[in-house]
Amino acid sequence: MTRSCRILGAPIQEGASQPGCVMGPAAFRTAGLPETLAELGWDVTDLGDARPRDLPPAGEPDDRLRNLAPVAAWTEALAASAHEMARDCDLPIFLGGDHSMSAGTVSGVARHAADLGRRQFVLWLDAHPDLHSPGTTVSGNLHGVPVAYFTGRPGFERFPPCLAPVDPRDLCMMGIRSVDMAERRLIADAGIVTHDMRALDENGVARPLAAFLERVAQANGRLHVSLDVDFLDPAIAPAVGTTVPGGATFREAHLIMEMLHDSGLVTSLDLAELNPFLDERARTVRLMTDLAASLFGRRVLDRATGTL
Repeated sequence: MTRSCRILGAPIQEGASQPGCVMGPAAFRTAGLPETLAELGWDVTDLGDARPRDLPPAGEPDDRLRNLAPVAAWTEALAASAHEMARDCDLPIFLGGDHSMSAGTVSGVARHAADLGRRQFVLWLDAHPDLHSPGTTVSGNLHGVPVAYFTGRPGFERFPPCLAPVDPRDLCMMGIRSVDMAERRLIADAGIVTHDMRALDENGVARPLAAFLERVAQANGRLHVSLDVDFLDPAIAPAVGTTVPGGATFREAHLIMEMLHDSGLVTSLDLAELNPFLDERARTVRLMTDLAASLFGRRVLDRATGTL
C-alpha cells in the first residue's frame, strides 16, 4: 500500500547567528526532494512553507537573547502544523531552517504520540546537543535550545507551553562533538543516551543505532529523526553556519538512513540548518536529499553510476 508523506518548509533563520537558512526549503525543492520521494513510491504532498500568524520583527533587543519573540512564534506555528501533519499522513518532513525549528516540530509530533497513548522517541543527529535554556545560553542564539524545550526543561516561560514533553531517556544523540560543561552535566543528569564521535569511531554507527531502534520497537514507540547538516563532516557538507570538524562520513550517514528505513519505525523527519548561501555548487543540499532518499527506501544498488 502506498504510504503518504507531507512536506512543510520551515524557513526560520532567527535562531541562528548567520542569515541564509531562510533559503533552505527552497533549496531542497530545487534539488528535487519531493520528486525523489515520489519516485520511491511515496504519495507526496508539498504543503508549501509555514508562516506564523503574527511574526514579530527580528532583531528586537531582548537582554542576551536574540530574536526570542520570533522564535517563540515559529515554535507555536510549527507545533500546530506538526501535530496536524502527524495525524494526517504516515511520515511528515520538515525542511529547515535553523534547528530552533525542532522546538516546534518535535513538540507537535510528540503531542500526536500522546494522543495515541504512545511514547515519542527522538534520534538527534547533530554536532551539538542543543540543550541550553534561554537562561543558560551564552551565545543567545536560540537554535541551541530546542532539546531543552521539547524535553520540558524550565526556563521557557516566554515560549508557548510544551504540551507533551519527550522523556529525555527516550532521546538518543549521535555525532555529538561540541558540548560545553553546562550541557555535559545536563546530559548526564537527564539520562540522555549519547554517542559522541569518539564512541562512533570506536564502535561504528550500526551497533549503537541498532540498540536504540530495538528500544523503540519494544516500546511500540514513534520515532522522530532530526538531522542537522553539521552532523556531517564539513568536508562533504559545508553549507552550515556551525561547522565542526570530524563529523560523520558519507557512508556512515547513509548507513544510518538505510538502517532507519529497514526498521520501519520512523514517523517524522527534520532536515535542519541547511544554509545554501554557504554551499559549494549545491554539494550539501544534494547530499541531504540523497540521505532523505536512503531513509525513504533508496538502496545502494539503486544509485546511478557515472560513465565507466
